Amino acid sequence: MSKVPLDPTTALYPTPVVLLTSGEIGREINVMTAAWTGIVCSDPPMVSVSVRPHRHSHRIITRAKEFVLAIPTEDMLEATDRCGVISGRDHDKFKEVGLTAVPATKVRAPLIEECPVCLECEVRDVLKLGAHDMFIGEVVAVDVSDQILVEGVIDIEKAKPILYCPVDSSYWSIGSKIGTYAFTSKKDS
Repeated sequence: MSKVPLDPTTALYPTPVVLLTSGEIGREINVMTAAWTGIVCSDPPMVSVSVRPHRHSHRIITRAKEFVLAIPTEDMLEATDRCGVISGRDHDKFKEVGLTAVPATKVRAPLIEECPVCLECEVRDVLKLGAHDMFIGEVVAVDVSDQILVEGVIDIEKAKPILYCPVDSSYWSIGSKIGTYAFTSKKDS
């Protein structure tokens, strides 16, 4: 298979799409769409989310030192996209897109009731990388809808997460399961 060289870009695909919440219910809250996010450590559980410094959410997270990553479903695509193209400085995004902010169990940032999985995070570090600052958050609680649990495990087919392809700015859905971790070692047995 021949390769064609391209200029350096974010060609790592797909990425998960999340709704990043910040602030405190009863005071100032915000939600923004993010796809520059991922797992960075398993013990303790930590995730990252990268946010441009001029974004409204950046200021709130920097001050509060916590955030929530809420994983939207495919049927939330329109609201999810809209949260990424309007600013919380000028809009009440929760109200405008029909999302419900509910109290979290460990952090002040709200959960999103409509999202089946929410990761409550406390900021452990911030890396200034260039166009984005990366917030490293320790996951201090995970709130999951019982409707997507099968024997205590999140069923990704029921969760229906949204994926993002930075190469062409497109949204995608999950396909079918094609294997499980370490399935090749079972062939040796």
